[in-house]
Order: sequence, then C-alpha cells, then structure tokens
Amino acid sequence: MSEKMKVAVIGCGRIANSAHIPSYRKLDDVEIKYFCDLIPEKAQKSADEYGSGIVITDYKQALADPEVKAISVCTPNKDHKFISIDALHAGKHVLCEKPAARDYSEALEMQKAQHETGLTLNIGVVNRFSNAVRLIKEMIDAGELGEVYHVYAAFRRYRGIPGLGGAFTTKAISGGGALIDCGVHFIDIVMFCTDDPTPITASGKAFSKLGVDMKNYVYNSMWAEDTKDLNGTYDVDDFVTAFIRTSGPTLSLNGSWDQNIGQPESYIDFLGTKAGIRLNYGGSFTIWGVKDGKLTSEVPAYEPNDAFATEIAEFCKCVRTGEKLPSHIDRNILTSKIMQGIYDSSMADREIVF
Repeated sequence: MSEKMKVAVIGCGRIANSAHIPSYRKLDDVEIKYFCDLIPEKAQKSADEYGSGIVITDYKQALADPEVKAISVCTPNKDHKFISIDALHAGKHVLCEKPAARDYSEALEMQKAQHETGLTLNIGVVNRFSNAVRLIKEMIDAGELGEVYHVYAAFRRYRGIPGLGGAFTTKAISGGGALIDCGVHFIDIVMFCTDDPTPITASGKAFSKLGVDMKNYVYNSMWAEDTKDLNGTYDVDDFVTAFIRTSGPTLSLNGSWDQNIGQPESYIDFLGTKAGIRLNYGGSFTIWGVKDGKLTSEVPAYEPNDAFATEIAEFCKCVRTGEKLPSHIDRNILTSKIMQGIYDSSMADREIVF
C-alpha cells in the first residue's frame, strides 16, 4: 500500500463528527493528522474518538505542514472563504462544507483562488453523491422523463428553527437562514439532475417572522439546541418562496425552518413530458408514467449508499488523480448565484435578471 494521505479537519463540530471524520476513518489510505477547533476541548474530543491526531487551534499550523495534502472545512459559514483561500494558496486541496460561502461574492473569490492555484475546491453538496439522486440524473439524461420542463422543491419544517439566537440565526455568521441552510441542498439537487443549467432570472421573497420574538418562541423541535441563545441574534429568513428561470427547466420552491402548518414537507418533483419523479429528500423516489396505454407508477430499486462516505472517498481520490467532481466549485457556484438572486429579489421586491 502507498503511503497514507494526510488530511486536516478544520472545525470539530457536528458535521465534522457526524460525517467527515467517520468517513475518513473508513479509508485505509488516508489519515487525519490534525484536528483543529478554536475550542481545544472539541478538537481533543474528536482526536480521542479518532484514536490519534494532533490537536490545534490555529488552522494555519496544518497549512504549514508539507505532509498535509488536503483539508475539510467544517466551520461556520463566515469562515469558509478565508480558510479555503488560505488553504489553496498554501498548496492544499479543499473540501468545504455547504454552502460555499455566506454570499455569491465570497463564493466567487473562492472560485478565483481555485482557478489561480489549479487545486481541488469541492463544496459539500453531499446529495450529488447519493445513489438515488445519481439514478434520477441518469434517467433524465437518458430521456426517460422526456423534456423536464419544471421542477418543484418543498423543504418545509414545522416550528424547527435551529440553534435559536446562535450562529444559525445570525446573518453575519451564516449569511442567511432556511434558504442557505436547507434550500442549498434542494436547489443543488435540481441543478445536478438537470445538468447545471444557466440561471436566467430569479424572483423570490424571504420572510423573517416566527423566530423574531425569541423569548416567546414555541418549537416542535430544535436542531443544535445546545447553541440556543435567547439573548443572541435573529435576523435571517425562516420562510422563503421563489421562482427561477434557467436555460433548462423552471424551478419553484417553498421552504421553511418554521411554519404554522404541522405537516412538514421534504421532496422534489421533476415534471417531464413522458414521466414525472418525486424524490423524497434523503430517501427513495417514485416515477409516474404511461406504458401500453395505461398509467404506471414505480419505486425503482437501487443500492442505497452512505453519501457522505462516498463524497469523502471521491474527494480523496480526486486529490490524487486531478479528476473534477460534480461538487467542484465551478459547478456549485451556480447554486450560490441562484440563492443570491433570491435574496436580492426579496430585498428589491422585483425580479432579478442574472
């Protein structure tokens, strides 16, 4: 076996411990050399669970180590841009968690650094590595749905704002709310499955309503509840609606962290002239069509996979081979552009032409 590739994990919070670190552990030819977090106890805990590794609080220590070939950026959104750019200019390949950055301009700076260095910069849009999503793309590419003319995405949560008052709900840290946290995945699935069409216009409205009165907010569930700070900040969107025109299909969406409807929705509908598909987010999908003059419906069989493990494995492989993955910044940049267009449209109260 060749020498193990050394990597560093920057940010040892939830996504690092639930996805990146376990996925690296599955690879016999990869070793996490550094665990970095501003809170040393968090980095130490990750290293202890991994079984080895150097604990640091300054990510630049890992960037200065010539043995380190790649890094995972698992920090809050506000840090994505400068850590990724610093890493690229230090000669490291980068897998940066979604979203690429807080806004489109920051994502463009990251793309520019990737083009300048020629190194890998992938964004953690993990659904591009899901077998179910990849099968849908294959079916669309093969013409099984005919012309896919419209796609509808619903990501509506029932009173479930994450970490109320903390990093999730502070725009200076996160860049946005429900759209940038959840919508990024749904929009990116649509873009991937329809071959990353060019965005043309966006019209949308982002609302910040139910979480504003934090001290009186009643919730059904709360992701990252341990980061809740009722003396903190709430200045992001908790509901968003939008319509986007592209060079391919049109896209409409409704998304929320928080709604007064107790029936959550989490799916994407692909509407084609021959057939249609509903993908249940994170699960299976159904295809409806016509065969021999009769209406049909089918739940296709496929081999489920751990999308995060696949993403990490393909990232490490592309570091060695130079292969350009579907999660490359050059493709994900369009998702950032669409989200920015929705936010800009909301602020301006008009349609945005890209």
